[in-house]
Amino acid sequence: MDERYDVVVIGGGAAGLSGALTLARARRSVLVADAGEPRNARAGHVHNYLGREGAPPAELYAIGRGEVEGYGGAVVPGRVVHLRREDDGFRVTLEGGGSVRARRLLLATGLTDELPALPGVDERWGSTVLHCPYCHGWEVRDRAVGIVSTGPMGAYAAQLWRQWTDDVVLFVHTGAEPTEEECERLDARGVRIVRGEVAGLEGAAAVRLASGELVERDAVVVAPRFVANAELLADLGAVPVPVEMHGAVMGTHLPADPTGRTDVPGVWVAGNAGDLSAQVIVAAAQGLRAGAMINADLIEEDTRAAVSRRREVAA
Repeated sequence: MDERYDVVVIGGGAAGLSGALTLARARRSVLVADAGEPRNARAGHVHNYLGREGAPPAELYAIGRGEVEGYGGAVVPGRVVHLRREDDGFRVTLEGGGSVRARRLLLATGLTDELPALPGVDERWGSTVLHCPYCHGWEVRDRAVGIVSTGPMGAYAAQLWRQWTDDVVLFVHTGAEPTEEECERLDARGVRIVRGEVAGLEGAAAVRLASGELVERDAVVVAPRFVANAELLADLGAVPVPVEMHGAVMGTHLPADPTGRTDVPGVWVAGNAGDLSAQVIVAAAQGLRAGAMINADLIEEDTRAAVSRRREVAA
């Protein structure tokens, strides 16, 4: 593989495929390198995606790959392992040693959820261990929900999830002790506060305290650390930066302007690598916008080159 593309898209999730579709429809040569590890692989369904509500993630991405290919784009399975700048763009090396050239790059590699180090959390992640009420709140409506706090946002999370159920327990665990005002607000909404560290989860989602007490729950909410998958750009000079909320680091993201353009010339980002809060439909919209902006940037380059050639001929 030593082909040259207008754009190589790194990542085959909603953001990457949407950007690739936009570019392919703009008659750009585009390659999607898909490592096949979407963040939501362990979730059963995609929610809040208008027209595709409840679709399994794998089904959504399979349809997307077919749409990209239907407009002449290429989708290849495989992980990008190295990026190098060349005079006219970038050299993109794939796992196994093959490489292609690209005039522009769209990074859509998503993020990694670093879960709290508690026994029972990882194996229940995406089923009875959750983090986003807009993704899973409806599915656990009127059920017994526990919030395991590990930072400053535990009380806020308990108030938020109270919208979906009146049976919410806040486990303070290692998080911030609720203020007097927060305690009043939680008590007014019927949220119970349980102090003491959590030892782990048992059964479906029962919370075992270090004291030995077992509190039965149907679902447990945790706050992962959201880490942008952007190591590939280190050799190009792009480094993810911390994202803070209420003085605590929530994770990292790759900075970009509103169009997805990063500080690295020729590189755009879309989806969770640049926006930790982007749900699937938002990531897809960011991919579309980045694809359109990349096309506009290429048009400018193509036009400059055409003008230069015309002047040379005229001279």
